[in-house]
Amino acid sequence: MSYDRRFPDTVTGPFEGPPIRFTDKAGREIEIRAHDESEREYEAIASMYDEFDPADRAQGIPPSDERRIREWLENILSGECLNVVAWDGDRAAGHATLVPDNDDYELAIFVLQAYQEAGIGTRLMKGLLGYGAESGVETVWLTVERWNQPAVGLYKKIGFEISDSESFEMEMAIRIGDGADESG
Repeated sequence: MSYDRRFPDTVTGPFEGPPIRFTDKAGREIEIRAHDESEREYEAIASMYDEFDPADRAQGIPPSDERRIREWLENILSGECLNVVAWDGDRAAGHATLVPDNDDYELAIFVLQAYQEAGIGTRLMKGLLGYGAESGVETVWLTVERWNQPAVGLYKKIGFEISDSESFEMEMAIRIGDGADESG
């Protein structure tokens, strides 16, 4: 049985794609870039997730032990997934990914606790949506625990709309492309 996801009719954006440089609310110089698939970046992202506070995990991700983190990263840092990383120098401060799901993409975003509430999550998400639109992505969805009002507020501010709120988790969706063929 397939699930027919509802998406807004209108396109939201445009969003700026990476690279994006800005000073966060704590005065740190942050750079958001597309993941370059290097071993150095992979190790920095794995270290970020190893440091991640278990209390901030949602829906079982990110995984909580090193082996499972690395297995998970092998899946989302390769193939058709699109990934952007927020960098504070050589330290990964946040990571966001678009994972293909039939013709749509599921979004997941994580910001290390020491970097939260500094504007990084908003910029990271917008950068990922810009990167997605540049890569031909049209529709994006995510799930969020309905009690997580700060996240729900952020997603709404960016342009996500509630598409399903029947369960414990709320589904939200956004349209970032219009499907027009730009080649002709």
